[in-house]
Amino acid sequence: MATIRDVARAAGVSIATVSRVFNGSPRVGEQTANRVWNAATDLDYWPNSAARSLTTSRTQALGVLLPDLHGEFFSEVIRGIDLAARQAKLQVLISSSHANSDEMVAAARAMHGRVDGLIVLASEEATADAVDRISRSTPLVLLNPCRKFAECNIVSLANFAGAQAAVAHLLDLGHRDIAIIKGPTGNIDADERLQGYRQALTMVGITPFPAYEMQGDFTELSGHRVAEELRRLTPRPTAVFTTNDCMAIGLLSGLHGLGITVPNDLAVVGFDDITMARYLSPPLTTVHVDTFELGQSAVRLLLSRLWSSDPASCSQETLPATLVVRSSCGSGRSSS
Repeated sequence: MATIRDVARAAGVSIATVSRVFNGSPRVGEQTANRVWNAATDLDYWPNSAARSLTTSRTQALGVLLPDLHGEFFSEVIRGIDLAARQAKLQVLISSSHANSDEMVAAARAMHGRVDGLIVLASEEATADAVDRISRSTPLVLLNPCRKFAECNIVSLANFAGAQAAVAHLLDLGHRDIAIIKGPTGNIDADERLQGYRQALTMVGITPFPAYEMQGDFTELSGHRVAEELRRLTPRPTAVFTTNDCMAIGLLSGLHGLGITVPNDLAVVGFDDITMARYLSPPLTTVHVDTFELGQSAVRLLLSRLWSSDPASCSQETLPATLVVRSSCGSGRSSS
């Protein structure tokens, strides 16, 4: 196996110069750096990342902790993180915490010393203690956190505004009996979308009806289950806002099995605008959020934190949510 000495000899430079090139030092000219990289490629030399990290105090890797790795929402977040990291010539380590505080801390400990910082999706209130503990030893960027944390950069989605726009659209179509399928209890995305739903109703003088607030958990199965619950409601709603598209997919399937047509019998709006939403029958009206950009923004904030002369300074970004109108709402009608 080739050594750093072999690379230096082939490139006609010192070992120190080769080391500076691999560590990204600006002290080496472009022509010399290219000569070193070409020599390393010809010799199939693999730099020792562990040794480099001892010299630079950098691992050239970022860690990602997500509550789940299944589904388009998470895959798009990961895709955004991966592209932004590769553009910065960094690698990514990914782990699932299952929204469990102990598992989150265990995963962060396993990555400690292997990554320069962590991107963490911590929407559940149950993970707040874990975030506090991890942030004491590792630079963090939080995605949709359950609360603000000291010395953590944050990227959030405009959940409240997006939900308000979705329900306002149903109101504009003439609907007044509007139900909601909520997300998991204690999840900040679910809570903010529920508050947006209630605010939209309150603004037109409608008091939110507790029986219309159906419990879901962001899965297709919970949306499918709620279909039967909606059918039994009196008065039956004429529209429903599902707080994510996965539950809307399950709901559409459940309604079809009950002989309830969308949008003629029930208008449906989702949230997230996953790719499948536009190919459903009928195509789903939903709230678009750019989960790919969520991942990219998180990497930019983390790198800014790592390279900042004031690492204690923190910033917060909120990505917009935009209503996308398709066929699942129809023309709307007033409830009798």
